[in-house]
Amino acid sequence: MEIRSLDIPEEVLQFYLDSGIEKLYPPQAEAIEKGLLDGKNILAAIPTASGKTLLAELAMLKSISKGGKALYIVPLRALASEKFDRFREFSSIDLKNGKDRGVRVGISTGDFESRDEWLGSNDIIVATSEKTDSLLRNGTAWMEEITTIVVDEVHLLDSANRGPTLEVTLTKLMKLNPECQIIALSATIGNAYEVADWLGAGLVRSEWRPTDLREGVYYGGNINFRGSQKLIAASSKDDAINIILDTLEDGGQCLVFESSRRNSVGFARRAGAKVSQLLDRPTRDALDSIVEQVLENGETEASKVLAQCIRNGTAFHHAGLNSAHRRLVEDGFRENKIKVICSTPTLAAGLNLPARRVIIRSYKRFDSNFGMQPIPVLEYKQMAGRAGRPHLDPYGESVLVAKSYGEMQQLFDNYIDADAEDIWSKLGAENALRTHILSTIVNGFANARDGLMEFIEATFFAHQNDTWGLMEVVDDCIDFLKEHDMLKGDTRLVATPFGNLVSMLYVDPLSAATMLDGLDKAENITELTLMHLVCKTPDMRQLYLRSGDYELINDFVITHAEEFSEIPNQFKDTDYEWFLAEVKTALLVLDWINERPMDDISKSFNVGEGDIHALAELSEWLMHSLSRLARVRGHPAADMAGMLEKRIHYGARPELMELVGIRGIGRVRARRLYDSGLKTVEDIRKADPAVIGKLIGTKTAGKLLREIGMHIDIDPGNPDDVGSKTMDSLIGNEQSTFSDFEK
Repeated sequence: MEIRSLDIPEEVLQFYLDSGIEKLYPPQAEAIEKGLLDGKNILAAIPTASGKTLLAELAMLKSISKGGKALYIVPLRALASEKFDRFREFSSIDLKNGKDRGVRVGISTGDFESRDEWLGSNDIIVATSEKTDSLLRNGTAWMEEITTIVVDEVHLLDSANRGPTLEVTLTKLMKLNPECQIIALSATIGNAYEVADWLGAGLVRSEWRPTDLREGVYYGGNINFRGSQKLIAASSKDDAINIILDTLEDGGQCLVFESSRRNSVGFARRAGAKVSQLLDRPTRDALDSIVEQVLENGETEASKVLAQCIRNGTAFHHAGLNSAHRRLVEDGFRENKIKVICSTPTLAAGLNLPARRVIIRSYKRFDSNFGMQPIPVLEYKQMAGRAGRPHLDPYGESVLVAKSYGEMQQLFDNYIDADAEDIWSKLGAENALRTHILSTIVNGFANARDGLMEFIEATFFAHQNDTWGLMEVVDDCIDFLKEHDMLKGDTRLVATPFGNLVSMLYVDPLSAATMLDGLDKAENITELTLMHLVCKTPDMRQLYLRSGDYELINDFVITHAEEFSEIPNQFKDTDYEWFLAEVKTALLVLDWINERPMDDISKSFNVGEGDIHALAELSEWLMHSLSRLARVRGHPAADMAGMLEKRIHYGARPELMELVGIRGIGRVRARRLYDSGLKTVEDIRKADPAVIGKLIGTKTAGKLLREIGMHIDIDPGNPDDVGSKTMDSLIGNEQSTFSDFEK
């Protein structure tokens, strides 16, 4: 189908023609035939790189040309940023819909207590499902103006963590905007027809790909495909490294999926020793530039390991990396400078990083209850789908690795020739329903038990199951919310002011009850008391206990017993080990706010920089909630919690709060300035700029002085100086080198 034949504004047509898109792929043409541009709901269950995003773009732009507004829902922040960058390219499209400007795009992924009304001036808003849920809870006015909703990765309805929120959010949006067009995008799923039926959507289901995908299993020196083999030369004892070298010699790149972070790092290091031998001088020079940025943006030993891998043309990618490192790895791979990325499955969850060949070294994952278990077919399909760069590679190959002939046959049967599993709603559990029942009443979608059941009847859960079994769970949730003063009433249910606040804060009602109950029980409230209460909530992600942790943390608990609101009986209570895990998590965050070096925290707790930032972000949100809840209840701990919230944000002691509040001056530079006698903004104003430059670097000093309103020439005699340039020219020409922890 020619793109010229579509019923879209001329400006949109010209944008795509200028982008080199003249024809639609077969699945895209099918979506058009099923009413995509006529406002019909569509579920596109098609492989990665088959053009799902273009379908969403066409529907959104057509709607905007008629004065509408689009909401693009994604599961991950990284994916939100990627889509935001893409949609900003529409700023050149003037749809002449009375606004006399190009398409405006906004993004919202954090601050769950904010209405973000300012986003309403945009034509496209990109948000995570959790942020969308919080916008609904907070009564954001522009949500009622949405005319097109795009749901990316809709198969995550099956996720125990994210699924219930996505499901309830979609149900609310369909009730709020019944005439709204819904475009749901997914990889191939077993029961796509069932999801489409729930959404009232036309189903576009296809296995078509723009780049041919060959799926095989490596065994016996060959990649074995159905009906053919490909011999792989053996220059290493590691089969996967041999497959990589074969790919690189043919001009391709590789993604390697491993079962754990440790294995990802180890394999990237081993592969680098061989890959480096194939790199030419221009590539080495380009990699050296990335290495410098990695070292500038990291504090831990892991950054040095990553830098060494990148110097050799390989990299690892997992949630333990800080966000700056993840971006550097992804961009380096897209630019074909980094040749191999070894990753945990995080990379398969939506980021656009295709490669000539995908190697799945391990198809099993560790499960704390059952040990090593095979991954789902859907997860395999997500990984395999990364093989083949459209318009760049003649084909893509995904390769599983087998150790025996029998295992090879099993991999063909269980993965390559298998269909993806059906997805199932996870809304039926009390921990999933509790928070959504409260928000449903707060939002006015229901005001009685019968109304709640009617709302649930509109969910995907009800589409798949009888709901009579949920009535008892709903009653238990209502009783809990009443008991903790979040709901009141019998025939008519009304959220109390406290219940409204809990919903707006976006915390689990059990978290709110846990924190306030802990405050009431605590006799001696300290920073440890509050930090443990935050880490005790179901909203917090606790660290695992390692074999050597039990004794150390138990000793700590004994010596600080009076600072805990409650300690389980270690001999009678089975929850004692869970309690120790909560304490361990609290100790990590306390180390963070007391300025313990990142590398020390990383080694002590066996976590990466990314984990530390993630735990700090969670803690900050929950400490903010604790402060707000305590203030409403008139509890004296509210101020202490408020200060802790600020300290968690910056990772610093109280005396640094003024300095770290200056944009771009994080805790490390702030400490350097403070310890040198520059303790306030006024001290900095009075100081010699050359002295500041020596403490934190000339370029950073330039930014600092500009931030506080000073425009002063740097002393050209300073050996760290770049010459006689003014501060303004320094700032204008500088590339940002602030490390992730200093943002």
